[in-house]
Amino acid sequence: MYLSIIQMVLPVLTMFLLGWLCNRKHIFDQQGLAGIKSLVSGVLLPVVLFNAFFTAEYSGRIALTFAVVYGSCALGLGTGFLLRRFVKPYGKFLPFLVTNFEGGMMGYALYGLLYPGQTHVFAMADIGQTLAAFTVYLTVLQAVGSGKADPRSIAKNAVRNPVLIAILLGVILGATGVGRCVLDSSVGSIVSDTLSFIAAPVSGLILVIVGYELSFSRAMMKPVMLTVLLRLLVTAALLGIGSLVVFSVIPFEKQLFTALLLAWSLPAPFIIPLFADVTGHEKYISTTLSVQTVVSLVLFVGIAAYVLG
Repeated sequence: MYLSIIQMVLPVLTMFLLGWLCNRKHIFDQQGLAGIKSLVSGVLLPVVLFNAFFTAEYSGRIALTFAVVYGSCALGLGTGFLLRRFVKPYGKFLPFLVTNFEGGMMGYALYGLLYPGQTHVFAMADIGQTLAAFTVYLTVLQAVGSGKADPRSIAKNAVRNPVLIAILLGVILGATGVGRCVLDSSVGSIVSDTLSFIAAPVSGLILVIVGYELSFSRAMMKPVMLTVLLRLLVTAALLGIGSLVVFSVIPFEKQLFTALLLAWSLPAPFIIPLFADVTGHEKYISTTLSVQTVVSLVLFVGIAAYVLG
């Protein structure tokens, strides 16, 4: 069992450290990193998500999981506002660091290692988070960051986002049966192999990006560690409540529970600095996300042991 865990975890740590070394040794600069991120977020990851929903078996459990995760993200955001006083004077962005999760840049890569070829199960959890991120989360984030929310810009960002477009297109084709018809046809294997080939490098590239972007500030460690602790408490509660609701309606499924477990062990979304004015809070946010990422990798070892147990 221990060798199986090492076999599953070692590739993650290797690519993660490779990204860190690429930064330290200046193998490529921020411009190069931006190019890799654009390739992943604009092309490769949307293909992974499209394939997950295109090939998914649609049932009531997908709708249930979506509703539970969406509601959990909103509940976590509200809880975060109640906890801001614990990390003064950095509490302004605390609510956004204790809810939602970085499914796109980490979740699919890690779940694919736990259950190869089964990322559509993780997608069941991530679709609720993704839609919550582009509605409630971004609306409140922009209101807090700039003092106001611009619904037009939020809607524009959402409809232009390749990830959301890929999810919605995959859901439409999959839920209407078009996906199954294509896969069962004479060209089904060609389509499946092509999508799988395009998606193959995603996990490694994502982990390189995450490792490259690690950033730590010693001066921020006290509020950061407190923020990480608060996130663990909040996400543990959301996981417990969400799992109780889901599996009181449908029979327990280890793969689905693992998807929820992994989802809530991930760091907060990396989009915070992209959609809000974080002046004066940059080091706090970047250090928090970096520490949360390291904690997530540690938790991944435990999740791998659970999957193999």
